[in-house]
Amino acid sequence: MRSFVTGAAGFVGSHLCRRLLERGDTVLGIDAMTDYYDVTRKETNLAALADWDSFTLRRADLLDAPLPQLLDGCDVVFHLAGQPGVRPSWGSEFAVYAERNILATQRLLEALRDVPLRKIVYSSSSSVYGDAESYPTVETMRPRPVSPYGVTKLAAEHLCELYRVNFSIPTASLRLFTVYGPGQRPDMAFSRLITAALYGRRFPLFGDGRQTRDFTYVGDVVDALLAAAGSPWTGVANIGGGAWISMAEVISLVGALVGRPVEVVPMPVQPGDVRDTAADTTVARQGFGYAPSVPLADGLARMVESELALTTGR
Repeated sequence: MRSFVTGAAGFVGSHLCRRLLERGDTVLGIDAMTDYYDVTRKETNLAALADWDSFTLRRADLLDAPLPQLLDGCDVVFHLAGQPGVRPSWGSEFAVYAERNILATQRLLEALRDVPLRKIVYSSSSSVYGDAESYPTVETMRPRPVSPYGVTKLAAEHLCELYRVNFSIPTASLRLFTVYGPGQRPDMAFSRLITAALYGRRFPLFGDGRQTRDFTYVGDVVDALLAAAGSPWTGVANIGGGAWISMAEVISLVGALVGRPVEVVPMPVQPGDVRDTAADTTVARQGFGYAPSVPLADGLARMVESELALTTGR
């Protein structure tokens, strides 16, 4: 197939592109190469894709890129681009989130109205739930985001549904629960934790450590994206890893992996942080056969190995 991937240089996007290329797809990636985090990390991600002649990257912003021209002939669109991060989404930065998460999505959907597409898969977020009423959380539960970031992800998700219902664009919105794995963004908790553990640094822990997350390995997320794209299913589905565990337990697990305890610096809970997340993945399992396969301990071990390989050059 010919796949179009937005946010191709990012954490999940680069993993997805590699899998698409390995299975024989022609991939056109688009990425604005924004500076939310060090752009050299994205350059490293792209370097790993450079050996495939079937991969092309267009460095452009969805807000002004010639989308009808770029989308011509595409079979599947994976929409992963957007402004990430819960904590920075307050105040004046909200305008950036509105542009990159809402307006960019609307412009992409408008461009797809005249494209005979098999599927557009949008990477939504568990942040749309906020502090959910019950756990594991099902898709029919009323979303109550507690951060501006969550609001923008929910708005983009609603846009996907509107264009599906009104213009028959086959959209699948996947609510991803705390994605981790090799190449994770440097601002995310696991990346910071493993760096601190390996190099004897102190790890700032926001909250008391008893907050829980449903951690999902990036390979399982890629499996979900591909399965949703290849199925007739449309709608909204949770994608979790089945690893519902507290941050305190994760810190102990990482300490055991590196052979020494991690020194923690207690920090107050930040605005927009939720207490718990846990995904009911019944819809994804029944709709397109999703089943996570990587246990948390294995995924963390792969992250540690990847970080060590980067450090030693092996």
